Order: sequence, then structure tokens, then C-alpha cells
Amino acid sequence: MEEQKTLKNLMEAFAGESQANRKYLAYSKKAEAEGKTNAAKLFKAASDAETLHALKHFEVAGKISDTSENLKDAVMGETHEYKDMYPDFVKEAEAEGNKAALLSFTFAMKAEEVHARLYQEALDNLGQTEEIFYYLCPVCGNIEKEIPEKCPICGVPGSKFIKY
Repeated sequence: MEEQKTLKNLMEAFAGESQANRKYLAYSKKAEAEGKTNAAKLFKAASDAETLHALKHFEVAGKISDTSENLKDAVMGETHEYKDMYPDFVKEAEAEGNKAALLSFTFAMKAEEVHARLYQEALDNLGQTEEIFYYLCPVCGNIEKEIPEKCPICGVPGSKFIKY
């Protein structure tokens, strides 16, 4: 029984540390934009520290499998987001007239569908040795395998995409 409680605590800690990571990263970007370099660096360091904590909790919880299983899990998670989670969020934002949230949810929903497809492709081609590059839209989170002229989701110029 105690082990189950510890597993629950590890997953709660993972969630909390993961959220802190993103929050502090957002704070770092804001401080940087305001020219507050020291605060920006502190927030970035804390963000990276929270990532270390989150990754260790996830590992200790036994939630990291082999790459094939991890890809299957990723397909499932992204599919849930674009098919079940975001459509409801979009409807609610629309009903409330919150245009900023509507756009944020719509961009994410469309990008998550692409992510699910790319994870499935990676799973289907797991034995492939030819290196593939991925390009991330810094506005909506879309990922492409080639730099587009413009993002098919948000329209940002392809020159802004980040190579991985």
C-alpha cells in the first residue's frame, strides 16, 4: 500500500515540477524582454533545475519504457489531446468569446494532430538509420520534416522555424 502512495506522490511531484519548469521559463522570457538579465538567468536556471527534478521523479516512478513503448504512449497522448481535450476547450473558449484562448487552443489542437502523426511515423520506421531533421514553428508548436514557406497552421514564415 505504501508503494502505491509513493508512486502517486512521484507522479504528483512530476506534474508539479513540470509545471514549475514551464512557468519559470515563461518568467525568464518576460524578464529577458524587460531587460532584467539577472532575474532572467535565475528563472532559467530554476527552470532547468525543475526539469532535473521532474525527470528523476518520472524515472523513479518507472514511467520510461523502451522507445517503441514511449512512441506508442506519445501517439496515445497526442491523439487524446487533439481528438478529446482541445475540441472541448475550443468550444468553451468560443462560447465565452475568449478569442486569445480560442486561438491558443486551436493552434495547439492542430499541432498535436501533427505530433501524433509524426510519432506514429517514427514508430513505424523505428529501424530507419537515415537521419531526419524536424523543424518547429515557434508560434504554434507545429513540427514539419521540411521547412515550409509558411506554417500551415499559423502562417508564420518558414524562416522562423527552429531546426532539430
